[in-house]
Amino acid sequence: MQIQVNTGNGIENKESLERWADAELRQHLHRFAEEVTRVEVHLSDENAARGGQADKRCTLEARLAGHAPIATTQDAATQDEAFRGALSKLKHALDSAIGKRTDHRDRTSIRTVGADAGLAD
Repeated sequence: MQIQVNTGNGIENKESLERWADAELRQHLHRFAEEVTRVEVHLSDENAARGGQADKRCTLEARLAGHAPIATTQDAATQDEAFRGALSKLKHALDSAIGKRTDHRDRTSIRTVGADAGLAD
């Protein structure tokens, strides 16, 4: 899984932030490593020096092999909160997207089990 971190103006400590984001993504998305080919992180400070509530924005975009990219965004008061919120949303979206791709038709349905049991009597 390739990770690319992009930061906008107003974001401080870019190098340490990139290392931290890389480590967090690898830790939290390790179970999706086979399906996810690349994750792009976009961190920005929407108000720059003016400040304000929820002015930090994190957008995460995960690219899946053979599937459309999945993107999530979170606005928060701090970079950490924005990143963690977007990451939580991304994990949920990946669970949903990858779960839909798995072949669940090979499983036995509870409807057919009950129907078969009723016919056998």
